[in-house]
Amino acid sequence: MKKSLVALAFGTLALGITEYVMMGILADVASSLNVSITKAGHLISAYALGVTSGAPLLTVAHKYGPKNILLVLAGVMLCGAVISSLAPDYYTLLVARFISGLPHGAYFGVASIVAVRLADEKHQNSAMSVMVAGMTVANLLGVPLGTALSSGISWRVPFVFVIAVSIAVLYYIWKWVPDIEPLPDHGYKRQFGFLKSGAPWLIIIATMLGNGGIFCWYSYISPILTDEGGFTEAMLPMLMIAAGGGMVIGNILCGRLSDKYSPGRVAGYTQGLAAVVLLAIFFLSRFGWVSAALMVVCTACLFGASVPQQFLILKHAPGGEMLGGASIQMAFNLGNAFGAFCGGLPIDAGLPVNYAALAGVPFAFAGFCLLMIFCKRYEQRQ
Repeated sequence: MKKSLVALAFGTLALGITEYVMMGILADVASSLNVSITKAGHLISAYALGVTSGAPLLTVAHKYGPKNILLVLAGVMLCGAVISSLAPDYYTLLVARFISGLPHGAYFGVASIVAVRLADEKHQNSAMSVMVAGMTVANLLGVPLGTALSSGISWRVPFVFVIAVSIAVLYYIWKWVPDIEPLPDHGYKRQFGFLKSGAPWLIIIATMLGNGGIFCWYSYISPILTDEGGFTEAMLPMLMIAAGGGMVIGNILCGRLSDKYSPGRVAGYTQGLAAVVLLAIFFLSRFGWVSAALMVVCTACLFGASVPQQFLILKHAPGGEMLGGASIQMAFNLGNAFGAFCGGLPIDAGLPVNYAALAGVPFAFAGFCLLMIFCKRYEQRQ
């Protein structure tokens, strides 16, 4: 495995912990800052808003070398983590979450291009999966560790850990990522030219809806497991490790399948499976270990679909590869934001927390349908 891909994976590790640890420490943050769980949930949305705001900055940064852009983005990651760890109140933390989200989409956009350039043609999806692997490792180990540190010490400690990882990201990118020529400068307008085609829109909207459907449920995974599944708070870190394991498996498996088969169909079938699993979680959430097993399958779908989606947008964004790569993360995090919101609606209405999973079913199914339309129009059957 190339060291340069490992360096890129360290960046997605830092981003993954920053984004997902909030779901595991939400109750601790809400209690410490004296806000409701629903209001604390806006910290998840603030990160997603930062992602959507930061990604378009690539339109002015594309003329610089990818390595230099990655170093700047890693610096912003570090700043966001420092402010989060020191935030004295809810609104400061809200701003810190927004800042932390700014480099997310841009980092994926640039790192995707670097990963593809460093790989041979037959293994580009696998190279992409290595880059994305940091996100899955974050959920496998980083988030459970952060949840345990929050419960045992303070919710601020996970962000101190992110500070350390961000410093490592800066070092490894500087040392291991080679200097790569900037993409050809076709002008500002040309970068948006790919959006005239229907293919990228189908990919982007399918990503947003599919991931939004899963996040309707995943944003409230802790109360679903405890209130419905009967698990204790002490068991949550181990359950989060299991969820992260699903992400790792889904990422590796779908990366390899996408090298062998049509990436669009791999992403589409994965989204379809997620819709079925969300419905099963709604009906079976009271059966603790059954719900936990379904959780692993659903998190595998979450990251299983992301690799082919990230590859497909680069393929269908000629002249705007950086913006295209970032747009998938924008879509992912917009789905994160509206998923957290929509999943909370039935809970606010007084319904049991498992209704959050039911709220996600139509969105995940819509993502599946759009990807099937994409395959029919833009991919030959393989």
